[in-house]
Amino acid sequence: MARIKKIGVFTSGGDAPGMNACIRAVVRTAIHDGLEVVGIRQGYQGMLESNFWDMSARDVGNIIHIGGTILKTARCLEFKTPEGTKKAYDNLRSYGIDALVAIGGDGTANGASRLSLTHGIPVMCIPGTIDNDLYGSDFTLGFDTATNTVIEAIDKIRDTAASHNRLFFIEVMGRDSGCIALRAGIAGGSEAVLLPERDTAIDELIEKLSSHANNHKSSSIVIVAEGDKNGGAYHVAERVKEKFDFYDSKVTILGHLQRGGSPSSFDRVLASRLGFAAVRALLNGKDRQMVGLRGNAIVLTPLEEALHFSHFKLEDDLLEMINVLSI
Repeated sequence: MARIKKIGVFTSGGDAPGMNACIRAVVRTAIHDGLEVVGIRQGYQGMLESNFWDMSARDVGNIIHIGGTILKTARCLEFKTPEGTKKAYDNLRSYGIDALVAIGGDGTANGASRLSLTHGIPVMCIPGTIDNDLYGSDFTLGFDTATNTVIEAIDKIRDTAASHNRLFFIEVMGRDSGCIALRAGIAGGSEAVLLPERDTAIDELIEKLSSHANNHKSSSIVIVAEGDKNGGAYHVAERVKEKFDFYDSKVTILGHLQRGGSPSSFDRVLASRLGFAAVRALLNGKDRQMVGLRGNAIVLTPLEEALHFSHFKLEDDLLEMINVLSI
């Protein structure tokens, strides 16, 4: 505990609901344990520019319910170079920062790992990404909130779909991960879900929609993850229209709507647990770990392992459930 006196905390990559709740937990836990805390604005870019903020417990008051991140975030190509990494480390050390808590996705974790390996600064990473695609945690910060946002949109779109005998294609975020699409598809009662992890032929989708129509379904909703191999919701809709004109087809792209908004109760509690655990782990001599939730327990996963197994495996029962429950 004597070795670490000042902790830096930052967010990087895409923002996610719950990041502010996590910052709050890191700051207040560190101060409670007798440490100084420095907020690093704009992630790795802020390290290169010494954009540092000496934070107090009051600085993180009334932020637990706010989406986004008060520390801001930015992409930084310069940090990926050896010269950029060294400059960031030199700035951290000149400000007296002994250890880091990084909140973000795999790019954030990769940067923290490289900084720690190259220059020896202790780091703990917290998975903050709506994609839920980091190994080492059943759920990542923001995933629950983003999924709830999608479900709310599906519910409203279904009202219109049912009223007009329409077929809606709803595109959700998930370039490499179908976690949002799969869970939102089940919770929203969709008729089909197209995922990056699975090849779904258009002919197969048309056959399923035809079967639904024959079973007197007057409307249908298809959830399409943006990384689906068929090319996204617009492309899928155009190909379906060519062979299947029973419905009036519409496309909705939810886009960055899914990133914002007040975090859910689940994400606020998860953020608080992970932030608290990250500080305590550093004080207990842990380094280069991903703090995550497995079952209902907080666990640490070595960064090399978390980054090697970077994609979350979709649950087999949920994949089967989509077909069974949509008849």
